[in-house]
Amino acid sequence: MIFDRHTKIAFLGLGLMGSRMASRLVQAGFQVGVWNRTASACDPLVNMGAEAIDLSNIGKYQVILLCLADDHAVESVYQHMQPHLKRNQVIVDFSSLSVEKTKQLAQAAHQQHVTWIDSPVSGGTAGAEQGTLVIFAGGHAATIDNLSLIYNVLSQRVTRMGDSGTGQATKICNQLIVAANSTLIAEAVALADQAGVDTRLLAPALAGGFADSKPFQILAPRMATHTFEPVQWKVQTLSKDLNNAVRLAQSYQLSIPVAQRALQQLQAHQDSGNGQKDLASIIEYIEQ
Repeated sequence: MIFDRHTKIAFLGLGLMGSRMASRLVQAGFQVGVWNRTASACDPLVNMGAEAIDLSNIGKYQVILLCLADDHAVESVYQHMQPHLKRNQVIVDFSSLSVEKTKQLAQAAHQQHVTWIDSPVSGGTAGAEQGTLVIFAGGHAATIDNLSLIYNVLSQRVTRMGDSGTGQATKICNQLIVAANSTLIAEAVALADQAGVDTRLLAPALAGGFADSKPFQILAPRMATHTFEPVQWKVQTLSKDLNNAVRLAQSYQLSIPVAQRALQQLQAHQDSGNGQKDLASIIEYIEQ
């Protein structure tokens, strides 16, 4: 089945990313039902034309999009909607999960003749708002192709990485680079500051060089000025993703010591009550 503008879409999870992605779908003219654990998060979408829904009504939506916090959240929502799923529905999971949990959920969905596509995203809140995310998809190839009209509203590129779980494995590798890099950027900013450098000049000075990257251009200025609002990446989220990377590597008996050290730093910062802060705030931990 090729999905078109008349396809009824359920969007579950309206956090930093989900609210922006759902908004784009409503603005593009899709029929969108929205759900969030905290129901008030649905209000702005309802004002735009979406319909607030209950998980018991999930059977009337051909495509179910998930954008939730972690393995536990996705599994909990799946268990609540499982009795109400219908044959031939498609679940597209934009959340960042472990490979193991994704494979388990995909198999459970398959037993109900429901197709599960893991589709984690990269590009941050700006990418979600502008529709320029990149998506790593794992699962049935034809279904991924048939979702192109929906994907096109949300992203600049979708790449099928292989079977179920490979989208999540790719996102884990992406997050490994981003999260570990964030701690290194913080160390560089802290070192430059101690050496008398005006750290506000680091991002423009290094732009276009071998050390440059999107995370550097976003994080370095915020670290230099200790500007942590608005939140773009939560420490808790990157810590969770990096933990998934370390666990996945351990399952293959692969040593990734740089990632392990970065995880220790992020977890220590989170354990000090900074889990909901922006990733740039890791500079405070490094400075201490």
